[in-house]
Amino acid sequence: MRLREKRAMVTGAGQGIGRSIALKMAREGADVVIAEWNAETGDQTKREVETLGRKALFFAVDVADQRQVREMVAEVLKIWGRLDILVNNAGFDRGATLLKVKEEDWDAVLSVHLKGTLNCIQAVASHMIENRYGKIVNISSIYGKSGGIAAISYSAAKAGIIGLTKSVARELGRYQINVNVVLPGLILTPTIAKMAEKYRNMIIERTALGRIGQPEEVANVVAFLASDEASFMTGATVEVSGGSSM
Repeated sequence: MRLREKRAMVTGAGQGIGRSIALKMAREGADVVIAEWNAETGDQTKREVETLGRKALFFAVDVADQRQVREMVAEVLKIWGRLDILVNNAGFDRGATLLKVKEEDWDAVLSVHLKGTLNCIQAVASHMIENRYGKIVNISSIYGKSGGIAAISYSAAKAGIIGLTKSVARELGRYQINVNVVLPGLILTPTIAKMAEKYRNMIIERTALGRIGQPEEVANVVAFLASDEASFMTGATVEVSGGSSM
């Protein structure tokens, strides 16, 4: 119960890695805000957190919309009075190669991943500064380090999250706020489950552990970074990729 009596917010918590993070937070003792644009999946995660005996709030929110994010955080603080942990996980992809990527797809992907991460950090920063306490964990991707074919927008957005994390860590460190970034590799999310098997196998062959990762394995690392056990870690880039980028 490393997160006992903490209040956490997880974006994109309706499925996949985000859902696993929200449930892990609850199992570690935290109450959890589910920030998810899909009302059906978001509400389902909320009920699962409550089944684990923790309090939960659900907000159907587009993290790319600064106004929506600020209103959500204000409401959370009104209800709970405190927010200790922020996990920026929301994201999606519209895959395309360099010469075929569309401007609207580029804008949409970067808006959710990169602008959305910034929006959420800005919304909670003043509160965490005032408390001189906070744990911010951003979810990037191994593609943010290595790039990926037909993943132009996604890779650029995830690389941006790494740079954003390090800049924010430098600014907020003086207030004892820890800001770190996690880079998952191939993880068995609903999106990856739909990937053609031959492409999954190509990635697995390049992975030192020789297998696909589970969402819970990412959630375990996020929970550590969100806990006081990682109190002297900030600006760190932590890969959860089975060794796929060595």
